[in-house]
Amino acid sequence: MSHDTKKSKRNCSAILKKILLVIFAGFSAWVFQTARPPPPRALGSPDGPAITSPRIKLRDGRHLAYEEYGVPKDIAKAKIIFVHGFGSSKYYHPFAAVASPAIIEELGVYIISLDRPGYAESDPDPKRTVKSLALDIEELADLLNLGPRFYVSGYSMGGQVIWSCLKYIPHRLAGAVLISPAVNYWWPNLPSNLTNEAYLRQLKQDQWSLRVAHYLPWLTYWWNTRTWFPGFSVIRGHPATISPPDREVLLKIFTPANPLRVQMMTKHPTQQGEFESLHRDLNIGFGKWEFDPMDLENPFPNNNGTVHLWMGSEDLIVPLTLQRYISQQLKWVNYHEVTGTGHTLPYVDGVIDDILKTLLEV
Repeated sequence: MSHDTKKSKRNCSAILKKILLVIFAGFSAWVFQTARPPPPRALGSPDGPAITSPRIKLRDGRHLAYEEYGVPKDIAKAKIIFVHGFGSSKYYHPFAAVASPAIIEELGVYIISLDRPGYAESDPDPKRTVKSLALDIEELADLLNLGPRFYVSGYSMGGQVIWSCLKYIPHRLAGAVLISPAVNYWWPNLPSNLTNEAYLRQLKQDQWSLRVAHYLPWLTYWWNTRTWFPGFSVIRGHPATISPPDREVLLKIFTPANPLRVQMMTKHPTQQGEFESLHRDLNIGFGKWEFDPMDLENPFPNNNGTVHLWMGSEDLIVPLTLQRYISQQLKWVNYHEVTGTGHTLPYVDGVIDDILKTLLEV
C-alpha cells in the first residue's frame, strides 16, 4: 500500500471520528436539555390549578392538602392518617369509596387523607426523601391536633411510605397497616434469587423504567416522556398489569354512578406535572434507601399497637413472593393474604371493613 493511500485512510478515519464526536455531543446536549423536567404548575397561580381543599402549612413553608372523613375528630376513638398510592390523591381512599358507614360510626373512626407532596393540591417537595414524608405526616398530625399517638395506613406506593413511618416516627404510632405496599427490588436484605425472579416477571418496559429510576434518576422524566420508549406500564395504563379481579373492581369504581369518580376526574392527581408526582415517586420508591425495612425492630414491644400487611393473591403489580418473604422475616408484622383479589384489594367489598376491624382489634 502506498504512503499516499495510508495517509488518505488516516485522514478519512480522523474525519469520521470527528463526525461521530459531533453527533455524540449533539445527542448528549439534546438529552440533557430534554431530561430537565419543566417547572411544576404553581398551585393558585393565574395559569395553575386552583386550590379548593383545606391545607396546612409546614415549617418549611410547603402546604399539604387533606380531606377529613368519618366521625368528628373530637369524639373519635381512633384517628387514622391515610397515604394514597401512585398516580392517586386524597380522594382515592377506600374509606370513602367502599367502607361501611355503619362500621366507621361503630368504631368511632376519624380519617385524614392527604395529598402527598407534588400530587393534586399539595406543594411539591424538591428535597423529598424516604424520610421526609414520614416527618411531614408527624407534623400534619401535630398541626391538626391528632394527639400523641395515631394510626397510619397506606396503599401501594403509599403503603411503602408506612415503612418510613415505622422507622422514623414509631413513637407516634398507635398502629399501622400496609395495603399492597410497593417493594423496592434493591433493598439489601431481600435474597437475590427472589428479587431476580420477581423482577424478571415484570414487563420488560418496567424492568427498564425501574433500572433508570434506581441507577439514573436524573433520566426518569426523559425516559418516561419519550414516545419511542414504552415507559412505566402503570403510567401508560398497560392492561397486562390488571388482573381479572382488578378489572371487575375498576369497572365498579369508575361507574358514572359512583360519586368518587367525579372527584377523581375533576381533581386530577398529576395536575402540577408528572415529574413532581409520578417520576419523583419512582425515583424515591425504587432508589437507594436510607434503611432496609427488614432491619426494623418491633415498634410495639409492649403490645400497645399492631402492624398489619394486606395483600391480594392475584396482584400483578407488587410481587407476592417478596411480600411473603418480608412478612416471614418480620415476625411482628401480621400478614393477611386475600385469595382471589388483586392490587385493588382495599376496594373489594368488605375488605376495608375487615382491615379496620383488624387494625382496631374489634
